[in-house]
Amino acid sequence: MHLQPVIGLETHIELSTVTKMFCGCAAHEDAVAPNTNVCPICMGHPGTLPVPNAAALHHAVLLGIALNGTIAEHSKFDRKNYFYPDLPKAYQISQFDLPIMQNGEVVIDVPGIGPSRIGIERMHLEEDSAKNIHGKDGKTYVDFNRASIPLCEVVTRPDFRSGAEAKAYVQELRLLVRMLGISDGDLERGHLRCDVNVSLREVDETGLPIGPLHPKTEIKNINSFRAIERAIQYEIQRQTALWNAGTPPMITTTRGWNDATQTTDAQRTKEDSADYRYFPEPDIPPLNLRELSEEIRRRIPELPQAKRERFIAEYGFKAEEARYIIDDSALANFTEEIMSELGVWIESEANVTPESMPEEKLKLTKLVASWLITKFPSVLTAQGKTYESTHIVAERFADFLTRIARRQLTVQKGLEVLSLMEKDQIDVDDAIEKLGTVSSHNESDIDVIVIEVLNSCPEEVARYKNGETKLLPFFLGQVMKASKGNADPSTATAALKKALT
Repeated sequence: MHLQPVIGLETHIELSTVTKMFCGCAAHEDAVAPNTNVCPICMGHPGTLPVPNAAALHHAVLLGIALNGTIAEHSKFDRKNYFYPDLPKAYQISQFDLPIMQNGEVVIDVPGIGPSRIGIERMHLEEDSAKNIHGKDGKTYVDFNRASIPLCEVVTRPDFRSGAEAKAYVQELRLLVRMLGISDGDLERGHLRCDVNVSLREVDETGLPIGPLHPKTEIKNINSFRAIERAIQYEIQRQTALWNAGTPPMITTTRGWNDATQTTDAQRTKEDSADYRYFPEPDIPPLNLRELSEEIRRRIPELPQAKRERFIAEYGFKAEEARYIIDDSALANFTEEIMSELGVWIESEANVTPESMPEEKLKLTKLVASWLITKFPSVLTAQGKTYESTHIVAERFADFLTRIARRQLTVQKGLEVLSLMEKDQIDVDDAIEKLGTVSSHNESDIDVIVIEVLNSCPEEVARYKNGETKLLPFFLGQVMKASKGNADPSTATAALKKALT
């Protein structure tokens, strides 16, 4: 028996608006006392009237366009009825049959698998529920600060076949909402919450379905990328065991992810749309979104996939480098500014001809990737900084990289210079002057150091000459130490090989 996982995701995205979805209360639940940001409207008092948040509508339409979906010309809000302590009105204002967007698509790049197209069934706008807090005294308390904060729910088609694909999709979705500026997208803080639907179906040896799709199991409110992948992997194993035992799932159920045990726990049977008794929200007129969507479409910014492709085509970054850079919008902007500064520098170099220009640009791209991805982060981390808070502007960083390119600074000394530039908020020349750091290419000076080093370790020299050529890095390290890191490694290596022959 061959079983194929069929996986779909429902992701709730908390929108970054100043006020809540239908009232003027502050849409910020952090660092405030429980039940502070509340009013009669979001608490569901009788006689109150909800008014849709224009910024939330704008954000929802922007996201729908970015997801390559069809924006509805006419949409409406509906009441989704259910009773639960975190729902003060006993219904949620959501959208049922006329959502903001339908039929979208996201292209994701899955490590080890490659590009994959994920269909988006719908994206609708709704209000969030309150937060249940389970106390140590065994009681459950409700904080209504979060009640009625605007959410976009993005529902995919069942196009995933593995946890790795689902994880890559949620990472891409988080990057998208951050680049659009419509949500912080922090899973840990609940700005992005994910429900996963998993089922299995029997397929033949070619992968074509044999029988019907069995009822799904929904795993609720997963709040980390790792947990999304692991929850899916566990659920596939659990359901496979049920199939092998001849008892595949026959009803739709809801389970929760237990991070401590790395398992899913049964919660309840799953409601369907009829159980929610949807009907149009009588207090909110229907929405006409045509003009809004046309306006937003004219001003939509560059999206992550297009930006990655441009970084590869225009600058020559490798695919994995582009992915790393674009994942951090501050780093992406910083990189663009640096590449612009370096482009001006290349054109001013006397030894660069039009024929050699592409090759020189590619060399600088490799240098930029090396320093921004592997070296500069260690400097920032040591000083508690990020690309967003660094004091080194792109112009200074580009100037620093030109010194590396000209071999005026070694990598070792370059790290010291960069660290001092960040710490003291100074430029390259001032940092070099303070440290007394200048890369030496003078062959005569390096030859003197090489002779001194070799004279100090005759046993190692004899071993090298007897065939232990792996000692060369040892000698180079001694030369760099003797020169206080200022000797150019290439020049020093050449001098060592000449002296050891």
